[in-house]
This record gives sequence, C-alpha cells and structure tokens, in this order.
Amino acid sequence: MILKTFGWSFAVTALGLVAAVLYGGWTGFGIVAILSILEISLSFDNAVVNAGILKKMSAFWQKIFLTVGVLIAVFGMRLVFPVVIVAISAKIGPIDAVDLALNNKDQYQQLVTDAHPAIAAFGGMFLLMIFLDFIFEDRDIKWLGWLERPLAKLGKVDMLSVCIALIVLMVSAMTFATNAHQHGGAHVDKAQTVLISGIAGLITYMIVGGLSGYFEDKLEEEEEREHEADEEAERTGKKRPAIVLAGQAAFFMFLYLEVLDASFSFDGVIGAFAVTNDIVLMALGLGIGAMYVRSLTVYLVRQGTLDDYVYLEHGAHYAIGALAGILLITIQYQIHEVITGLVGVVLIAWSFWSSVRRNTKLAAAEGKAVGSDEKTEVSSGV
Repeated sequence: MILKTFGWSFAVTALGLVAAVLYGGWTGFGIVAILSILEISLSFDNAVVNAGILKKMSAFWQKIFLTVGVLIAVFGMRLVFPVVIVAISAKIGPIDAVDLALNNKDQYQQLVTDAHPAIAAFGGMFLLMIFLDFIFEDRDIKWLGWLERPLAKLGKVDMLSVCIALIVLMVSAMTFATNAHQHGGAHVDKAQTVLISGIAGLITYMIVGGLSGYFEDKLEEEEEREHEADEEAERTGKKRPAIVLAGQAAFFMFLYLEVLDASFSFDGVIGAFAVTNDIVLMALGLGIGAMYVRSLTVYLVRQGTLDDYVYLEHGAHYAIGALAGILLITIQYQIHEVITGLVGVVLIAWSFWSSVRRNTKLAAAEGKAVGSDEKTEVSSGV
C-alpha cells in the first residue's frame, strides 16, 4: 500500500536529489532536501482538506488529480508562478522574467518580495473564506464544542462569512498594508494593492467554490435512490457503494482543489526565498514536496483515515485559518516559515490526539455495554 501510493513520490525524490547534486553539488542537495521538508510541513493541512474533498470523487477524477493536478501543482505553482508574479509586479515580459530568475537572482528575489503584499492578500482571503465557511456550518461532530456550537448558530446569518472576510481585509489594508514590508527592510503604503488583491481572492473563492458547491448539491437529488439502495443492500446483505462525484461536479471540484492548492502554495513559495533565490533548486525542492502532499492525500482517502480520526478535518481547517491570518500579518511583518509550519503541525497533531482519545472512549463504552449485556444474558439464563 505504501509503495503503491508513494511510489511516484519516491521516484521523483530520487531524480530531484540527483538533479540537485548535478546542478548545485552537495550544497544544492542540502537546499533541495530542506525545501522538500519545508513544503511538506507547510502543506500537511492541505493534504487533509484535499482528502476530505477527493474521497467524494470517482476513481477517474482521483487519477486526474494525481496526474494533471501534479503537473499544475509542480510546474504551475512551483515554477511558473514565481516567474509570473515577477513579470506582473515588475511589468516585464515572461521571457525577461525567466532570464532575471536564472541570471540575476538577487534582483529576482527583490521583485518577488515586493510583490508579497498582493500575494498574501489574495491567498489570505481565499484561505480565510474556507475557514469561515467551515466553522459557521452546523456539524454533527464537533471538536471544540464550546467554540463551534455558538459559531454554528451565528452561521445561520446569511453572508456572514463574506462580511467578516471583507472586514478583515479592510482592517488589514488600513493597518498592515499602510506599512508593508519590502525588500531591504523598507516599508511602503500598499493599501490599494492589498484591497484589490484581497477582493480578487474573495471573488475567486466565491466563483470556484460556488460552482463546485452547486454541482455537488445536485447529488442530494440522489438521496431517494440511495435510500432505496440501502434497503436493497440490507435485504441482500451486500455493501452499497457510495455515490461519488463525476462529470461536471467532479470537474469543478477538481478546479476547486487546484485553486486551494495554489493558495496553500503561496507561503511555501515565498518562504522558499528564505532558503535560496535559485529558481532551479526552488522548483526541485518544492516540486518534491508537492508530490508527497499529493500522495499523502490519496493515502488518507484510501485508508479511510478521515473516517477513523474524525477531528483531523477540523484541525486542518483551524490550521487554514491560522495560515490565513499569518499571510495577512506578513504583509507588514516577517514571520519565519518554521513558525508557519509548526502552527499547522501542532493543530493537526492536537486534532489527531483528540480523535484517538475519542475512539478509545467509544471503544471502552462499547466494551462496557457488551459486558453488561453478557452479564444480563447469563443471569437470566440461570
């Protein structure tokens, strides 16, 4: 199971590390290894959230996610994206941006750093909307009940998450953006840039998420058929296969996953410049990390880990909320990528531990119930 799921990741790791040695010697090897670990730690919460969506999709679209999706994630976000943001922010052509990335690494890093406020605002707002929509939804299973119960009641107010997101964006533009951090330690007013980019992130979420949600809601029309299938399964003793997303619904879910992955990648791409400004080593390291995130997503789906550890999805979404806040704060202040990665790891580890405790208590309760039933049967038999 491990080899089948992570086989391609192992192969890409071997090829990537060999390429790093050939390109940059053992120094390049070390940089690529560090970047790979950095990307995995920063994106673990991404894998958990992706798994929650991917398990609803058919086997075909899961394969598309692992093939086409990987190409988009590795080449699009980890290689093309850093070049594109430089081209847009510096108002130069893509070819000139590539030349800059390969031949003038210091200037390239400066341009990417100067573009960070726009990137952070876009990614921060997209991730914030994911977090808000999650915590405002009334769920049967609650992790932090003291917090999630009142938030679920507030969630009944229409468009509350959008209103809160816009307030957060406005506050960020009036505080962090007015003294945004730039290359060399300088600070400039980027309020207008942050507002425009943040609204773009909000619109992107509403369009992609809205379309995927629309097609997913169509599956509710199948509830009657599922109910009949359940009854048939009970009569025949066969397990009924779950209905999964396909066609247009799966396509928009796939699109949603790619945009989600892109938003998670913003902090990884920017944080990579703290390690190196070499675009080749950056692409190798982040690409290897992206492969493991994909494999981990599939592993979680196939193992049914999210069903066994019910609080993992909660922990991942809280990590998303934390990452959204961190991205907005980094408009003005520098936060080390180790802190960013640890926040997500701690929240997910906490949710995993809580899930294990829950499972242990349930098992103990079931054991007591079975034991009491057996005693009752024995005593009645006597």
